[in-house]
Amino acid sequence: MTPNDAYIKLLDEVRTTALLESCSSLLGWDEQTYMPAGGAEHRSRQQSLLAGMVHERATSPRIGELLAAVEGSDVVADPASPASANVREIRRDFDRATKLPRRLVEEESRVSSLAQQAWIEARKKSDFVIFLPWLEQVVALKREEAQAIGYGNGVPYDALLDQFEPGMTTAEVKRLFGPLQEELVKLIGAIATSGKRPDRTILSRNYPVEAQRQFGLNAAKQIGFDFDSGRLDETAHPFCSGIGPGDCRLTTRYNPQHFPGAFFGTLHEAGHGIYDQGLDPAAYGTPLGSAVSLGIHESQSRMWENFVGRSRAFWQHFFPKARQAFPEALTDVSPETFYAAINDVEPSFIRVEADEATYNLHILLRFDIEQQLVAGDLAPRDVPAVWNDTFRRYFNLTPPNDSLGCLQDIHWSFGGIGYFPTYTLGNMNAAQLFTAAQRDLGDLPAAFARGEFQPLKEWLNEKIHRRGKLLRASRLVEEVTGSSLTHHPLMQHLHGKFDELYGL
Repeated sequence: MTPNDAYIKLLDEVRTTALLESCSSLLGWDEQTYMPAGGAEHRSRQQSLLAGMVHERATSPRIGELLAAVEGSDVVADPASPASANVREIRRDFDRATKLPRRLVEEESRVSSLAQQAWIEARKKSDFVIFLPWLEQVVALKREEAQAIGYGNGVPYDALLDQFEPGMTTAEVKRLFGPLQEELVKLIGAIATSGKRPDRTILSRNYPVEAQRQFGLNAAKQIGFDFDSGRLDETAHPFCSGIGPGDCRLTTRYNPQHFPGAFFGTLHEAGHGIYDQGLDPAAYGTPLGSAVSLGIHESQSRMWENFVGRSRAFWQHFFPKARQAFPEALTDVSPETFYAAINDVEPSFIRVEADEATYNLHILLRFDIEQQLVAGDLAPRDVPAVWNDTFRRYFNLTPPNDSLGCLQDIHWSFGGIGYFPTYTLGNMNAAQLFTAAQRDLGDLPAAFARGEFQPLKEWLNEKIHRRGKLLRASRLVEEVTGSSLTHHPLMQHLHGKFDELYGL
């Protein structure tokens, strides 16, 4: 077999595995949207079976043989070529997967499926005790996974972080987050003492759910999400699931007395969906048809949610439409009053509803707790107390119950330990990429005010989405923006908005 033939067969193998994984993704989407609660046990067995099948294919000696036949050949002679990127990433995934026993993979899938159902009940009843035995199992399994994969510098969290942000270490995350936290605390403090308080009560008026749904659908469509290849449904915790080419599922949740939750949640998930829909369908199932990292994926959702969706220019176009959609709530509200309200900075309990300035403190809290859990320095039963103590330090607030505290996020139930840092990395990436987009495209706010979002979407398609994993995240950001990732563009963005709003 020639190296070229081996490369073609290698891609066929990973494409087939990706198809199998997409079946699991579809079952996962259904579990969070339409599956009756009584189906949880059966679904956990389905997911466990699929996880084992995927793992068996991903760790097949055949993959190792094909990689060996390609590596060092003319097929990968150019290290910057698409073939080299595919082989590099397939090797990475293969080496990681072969360190994990099938038993562990199947058990993680089974437990996470049941844990998600327990989390939904626990969150609804605000009772951490319901979720505790499942969190204990999840943490134990993730610690076992970290040991199996291995890690350097004695930091087991590195092994889990690397799954979501390839090549990133805990130390590097701390290096990036440290100066950001310091400047955020100063900015939030200055805002708190500014004496200015927007009227947030206008966002808690009556916003009928069906009107919210239509308004969110229309906005997601206008910024570029293709509903001929996607859909929007309701769930307990919003997410986006890219099932495959032509099938991308968004979810959100509605509260008739809280406009921002569903609307900005829809924009956020639409940003994820635009990324998934922007991937090269011809490369589906291969690294070149996959998102480069969660930190980059999150940059797309946060960009559309905040840099676009919370901008003054965006609402110059959309506020008249909002008044038509919600006449009872907004007839007596000026565009400037509304803009100030949706950008109000005030410590709050729920991460997904937090303002741009305080949001990253929510992530820092979770990052700290996760490291302790994985290291064995924090027992799962002590999470609520540590959460509340840390929350008081960061926000000068104490969560009144577990639903507004440690039960608000779904991530730990599905085993997503190591995931949370990618949200703040996403904010930093979003700021740096948006700055580069403005450099290349000119006056983006003027375009948004006219309802023109296609230029930004097409720029992201070209610079980020269609390139898949050709470059690792850090190199991609450096190539597109001209510098390595730093907190400075994010702080410039925040100061540019909030210094004006709060007279700083």
